[in-house]
Amino acid sequence: MNISPNHNRDLRDDIRDYWSDRAATFDQDPGHRIAEGAELSAWEDLFRRHLGPAEGRRLLDLASGTGEIARLTRGLGFHVTGLDWSERMLDRARSKLPDVTFLQADAERTMLPDACMDVIVTRHLVWTLVDPQAAFAEWHRVLVPGGRILVVDGDFVNGSWLTRLLAGLRAPAPAPSRQRHQEILRRVHFSGGARAELVTDLLAGAGFAGLRIDRRLGRIHRAQAAQLGWRRSLMRNIEHRYAISATKPAEG
Repeated sequence: MNISPNHNRDLRDDIRDYWSDRAATFDQDPGHRIAEGAELSAWEDLFRRHLGPAEGRRLLDLASGTGEIARLTRGLGFHVTGLDWSERMLDRARSKLPDVTFLQADAERTMLPDACMDVIVTRHLVWTLVDPQAAFAEWHRVLVPGGRILVVDGDFVNGSWLTRLLAGLRAPAPAPSRQRHQEILRRVHFSGGARAELVTDLLAGAGFAGLRIDRRLGRIHRAQAAQLGWRRSLMRNIEHRYAISATKPAEG
């Protein structure tokens, strides 16, 4: 029996396999790897701005990939658990951070206990979600009352005429990889672009409060510029990229 290509289970498998196939070279991309020095410092500033002092709080790094955000947050003083759907990504993360717990699970269905984390962070995950409404409800469940969430993401679909021009000037990715990426993008919830306002509306619907959109990512982009080259660096600065923080309201 043929299964519809739009079946959610199949789509999640496609997403997992796509990122698994990229695991071996993932850290070679400056957009994913966080360089020591100015870039790491800029990321640390963003996380402190939204999460405050770590103070040993339990932090869940969703879609942890090769462990770059786990490395960052552990360095800030959080007690970190990473979670990813790709075993190959987890293998690389564990080799970097053998003292951090990494779990294999779907970020939309974590299988974690209720109220077991003080903080949840994600980077470049939300745009890939199949069912963000269900995912945000799951994250709300996992957080303790008063817990914090930080989402770093962007609209990687829409852009100005200049963004489209710059994208067209880039050397094309290998055709099979590009085709797989485009096929996945057509099937996820945010196929029309993960605009910050759309994400915050869904977070509010899941019960989060104190929502704050922060587009002050220039320091990070400037620190990445030397590695990205002028074209990608310019694109970073004009794309719709953002951080969103929110709180699970305290009981009572």
